[in-house]
Amino acid sequence: MSTPARILVVEDELHLAEGLLFNLQAEGYQVALAGDGETALSLLEQAPAFQAVLLDVMLPGKDGFAVASELRAAGNYVPVLMLTARGRPEDILNGLEAGADDYLAKPFDLSILLARLHVLLRRMHWQQTRSAPEQAADPADPPTAYHFAGRTIDFALLELEAKGQRIRLTLMEADFLRYLSEHPFRIIPRKELLERVWRVHEDTDTRAIDNFVVRLRRYIEDEPATPVYLKTVRGVGYRFLPAGE
Repeated sequence: MSTPARILVVEDELHLAEGLLFNLQAEGYQVALAGDGETALSLLEQAPAFQAVLLDVMLPGKDGFAVASELRAAGNYVPVLMLTARGRPEDILNGLEAGADDYLAKPFDLSILLARLHVLLRRMHWQQTRSAPEQAADPADPPTAYHFAGRTIDFALLELEAKGQRIRLTLMEADFLRYLSEHPFRIIPRKELLERVWRVHEDTDTRAIDNFVVRLRRYIEDEPATPVYLKTVRGVGYRFLPAGE
């Protein structure tokens, strides 16, 4: 029998935290609670590995954005599902920009939260399974790696090899790069990226996605300020040119 996944719930509203604890344990998960950002970071650093984090945005002290950013800066890429009372696309994208892998606006239906959590855990399990050397590839599966201009995106290991460095990716960064690799040369509107990668369907003029692209350019471009692989099409979106301009 496989070991139950360990989930960290970071939520300062006690009734909600206890409700999540009860329901997640009923689903067979091992669960730990943290009521603030500092405690969460300490647990994630010292405790045995967690397989996912449910992270509220509005926390005393360090908020959820800061917690996610510090996790990623420290090289911790545990899947993060951000819980936010701020349902605006701008806030959602700011969470994803901070390093979250998915979001869920409050109030939420428990079944939706469980489904989102299951997807994150399944994706991480798939990545780990596909990264095993002895694992045979299924021809029907999407490619596990993409090569362009001397760079390699390893979707199984969640890594990007570029400019002599290996860079860890979040699930969301890997999803974004996969979408680009599946649609090279085509101008991809921001709205399409919001809907297909971030699953944000509301009409919005947010520029938070641009900040996400700026970070990816630091990974793949020789001169991020003058990109040749990931180009901005002013007023429309982006275009991925695997061979450069």
